[in-house]
Amino acid sequence: MLLLASTLLAQQVTVDITPAHAVNLISPVRALGAGVDRDPLNSVQKLFGPASVPQMLSAGWGGVSYRLNTELSIQAWHWNPAGAWSDVSNQQGYFVGSANSSGTIQRSFGYNLPHRGVTANQGSSGGYSVLDDGDLSTYWKSNPYLSEHFTGESDALHGQWVVVDLGSRTSINAIKIAWANPYAMNYQVQYWTGSDAFNDPANGQWLNFPNGVIASGSGGTVTLQLSTTPVHAEFVRLWMTASSGTCDTHGSSDIRNCVGYAISEIYLGNINKRGEFVDLVRHRKNENQTLTYCSSVDPWHTPKEIAKDDGEQPGFDLIYSSGITRGLPMTIPVAMLYDNPDNAANEIAYLESKGYAIKYVEMGEEPDGQFVLPEDDAALYIEWANAIHAVDPRIQLAGPVFQGVNDDIPIWPDAQGNTSWFTRFLTYLNTHGHAQDLNVMTYEHYPFNPCSIPWSTLYQEPQIVAHVFNVWQQDGLPASTAQEITEYNLAYDQSTRYMQTYAALWHADFVGSFLTAGGQAAYYYQYEPLPMYEGCGGWGTFGMFDVDDRYNIKQDVAQYFSAELLTQEWAQPVDAMHAVYPAASDIKDDKGNVLVTAYALERPDGQWGLLLVNKDHHNEHSIFVNFHDAASGDHYFQNGVSQITFGPDQYSWHADGANGYAKPDGPALNSTEAGGKGVEYVLPRASVVVLRGTVR
Repeated sequence: MLLLASTLLAQQVTVDITPAHAVNLISPVRALGAGVDRDPLNSVQKLFGPASVPQMLSAGWGGVSYRLNTELSIQAWHWNPAGAWSDVSNQQGYFVGSANSSGTIQRSFGYNLPHRGVTANQGSSGGYSVLDDGDLSTYWKSNPYLSEHFTGESDALHGQWVVVDLGSRTSINAIKIAWANPYAMNYQVQYWTGSDAFNDPANGQWLNFPNGVIASGSGGTVTLQLSTTPVHAEFVRLWMTASSGTCDTHGSSDIRNCVGYAISEIYLGNINKRGEFVDLVRHRKNENQTLTYCSSVDPWHTPKEIAKDDGEQPGFDLIYSSGITRGLPMTIPVAMLYDNPDNAANEIAYLESKGYAIKYVEMGEEPDGQFVLPEDDAALYIEWANAIHAVDPRIQLAGPVFQGVNDDIPIWPDAQGNTSWFTRFLTYLNTHGHAQDLNVMTYEHYPFNPCSIPWSTLYQEPQIVAHVFNVWQQDGLPASTAQEITEYNLAYDQSTRYMQTYAALWHADFVGSFLTAGGQAAYYYQYEPLPMYEGCGGWGTFGMFDVDDRYNIKQDVAQYFSAELLTQEWAQPVDAMHAVYPAASDIKDDKGNVLVTAYALERPDGQWGLLLVNKDHHNEHSIFVNFHDAASGDHYFQNGVSQITFGPDQYSWHADGANGYAKPDGPALNSTEAGGKGVEYVLPRASVVVLRGTVR
């Protein structure tokens, strides 16, 4: 909307077009993509079928990032249902997918791990810990790939651990451990001095109980009086640094059965005045057990552990043949935390044998959310990198794939007091000669708690993005290492905010902020048209569509329209370079919040795209636009400026639980405006606007 006579108090948006001040260079079809992930059981052939894919593609996204929910659910991933078990005679053990199987992979599954030692997880799998399930025939076992046989360095440098969370500070003076094989010969029983060992890990330390240091242990069931007087603690850790090397119940034919540590059951409490052990741990075969955590999990499993109740991952052949990748290289994952490097290597060999283009290989997913120590994650990263590069040394690797965080990731202090997860990860790669194997840093972005997303959170997003981007470099990431966000959205759960124009404003603001900060690519989550469900913030969906229970698209929702504006209006939808330039407005409220943010692209067709986000949900704003070059002065849009507007007049969500609907439901409003000095452009309240035209 244009005003030639000033009826509003117009304010200024300035774009710095000095050539030397360009902040980024992107191809939108490679920088603006979307992610696919685990889907409901028996859905993927419909979701990636000929009825759905064209509608998904209509949003304009370019490349695809393949997400791996199995890692979050503590599962091994059979990316190829065809393959071989390490224990051939019993068809169990460590599974390796076939590198050259016939047929096509339409779907794949995660497999739960019977030696799990953690009660809760970040994914869809329920599960529970076998450390306190009350069954001495089950046992937790650590990941053999973190033993010195595979890392090439002493087990003492990769201490494996289990933690018991009693729920509150409790008087403790004893522990009972029912060791399985292999057991720990050297270990320490410790308590946490801080308030929360997992939610506040940088503020506290692990201290040994007075009698908690054991050397030359002999396994079996041992009861230890840890102190003569009780210690008040909530979190108790068993830290293990030397293994017996004795083999577990799966036999001695595979070295992986004979390294690391295994515990059948753990008990924690007190020895009373009568010399009796009083156990404070709830032993249950469900999530009502006392919470336990562990450093790692042995990926040994059997066919019966297939987790179909958690849904299915779309098969690689299905994805690549569906057209959803547009023929572009796809960022693909390999399972790392709960799998084996041979399986990863065969995955790469399979994809390359089919001629499928790979952009990057992401090494696992969300180690921070699963409390993996950075040195352990880096050790696995190196082992997997070696296996993958033995197949193809040209493959580019990515990680660590953090879950959505807004700041540096704290972790328990090491011997030097360093509590930065990423700094320690990078240090390990550097000191082990593998810094070059982190070709791109990838992570997720979910900036807000879905249970509380007031409108004012919109003002924070540009600062959050700039801060997180800079934190990684402060942690030691070389400035030359690209950063990509391979999964992003508003929050980590569904919310009514997703369905409202708020989501479109946040979306545009995030993408503009990230590319301006220097980000190489960002992938919207989730590409697939999936039904709404009820989260703590109400009924909503991660995606761009409102669908019925058979995945038929009924309506486009807010972020579909913001995707269109980003990929087809602001940017030119071609695989050609666009220059990103800094832009700013002086439109603020009385608290200093910037109400209008601006992001500028110089397009290969000679036009400039100016993305404007008016976060004022009460008022429209009238602006002048000035393009300033330090050498040649001020410049302005010329006649024939396209204005594309998306706001409450184009879209409104009517919440009604699962029956909510949008009316009106787009499209964005297109108009042609004048250009020149002194021309005012009106940004409606709570709107995303693209101004596009030539500049003289």
